[in-house]
Amino acid sequence: MELIRLQKFLANQGIASRRKCEELILQGKVKVNGKLVTELGTKINPETDEVICQGKKIENHSQDFVYILLNKPIGVVTTAKDQFQRESVLDLVKVPQRIVPVGRLDMYTSGALILTNDGNFVYQVTHPKHEITKTYNATVVGIVKQEEIEKLRKGVEIEDYRTRPAKVKILKIEQEKNITRLEITIHEGKNRQVRKMCEAIEKKVIALHRSKIGEINVKDLKLGTWRYLKKFEIEKLKM
Repeated sequence: MELIRLQKFLANQGIASRRKCEELILQGKVKVNGKLVTELGTKINPETDEVICQGKKIENHSQDFVYILLNKPIGVVTTAKDQFQRESVLDLVKVPQRIVPVGRLDMYTSGALILTNDGNFVYQVTHPKHEITKTYNATVVGIVKQEEIEKLRKGVEIEDYRTRPAKVKILKIEQEKNITRLEITIHEGKNRQVRKMCEAIEKKVIALHRSKIGEINVKDLKLGTWRYLKKFEIEKLKM
């Protein structure tokens, strides 16, 4: 069996993202064969070495990877544990494997969310360099003008950064209700980015739904339900 870095092994078992696993190691929360390990360069043999993380033995399930697509409802949090005891996405997806969300959707955003126990996959999908798109349907207050669409397409200033060019189009304008429905496709995944982009053109988001991750959509999934990703979908996201 090939030796692998400890943080990669932990991430592969669905403990957390690789970066978070590195933090756990540095914080002295991981033991290998009974010895505390705080060096990030440490390599282990997953077949023979015993790994304890935060007092719990970590089993080697490297070959039991699962990839799940959930259509998250509004009101459900993405975090595994919530201090306010609110319903989590892990309450909706019941599988034997220890899975984690790939990225996040805020509590008031519905739509496509992937969960897995494959740490490498989490890294591939969430790292900006892989440029996996996320498509959102946003309903905003007010009638959006074409010049405002052009601003969003070129990038807008949000706090301490400027958004990268985005694909934006108007899906529907409802004059009587004074609302506009937009489709916005971005490569980044900053916190509440789409909401902040709309705020940058002085439009408040009143409904937000992530319809697609890459080319994988949730149009055939009812809110609150999930399915396993198909092999070709997984490979597409890994490309």
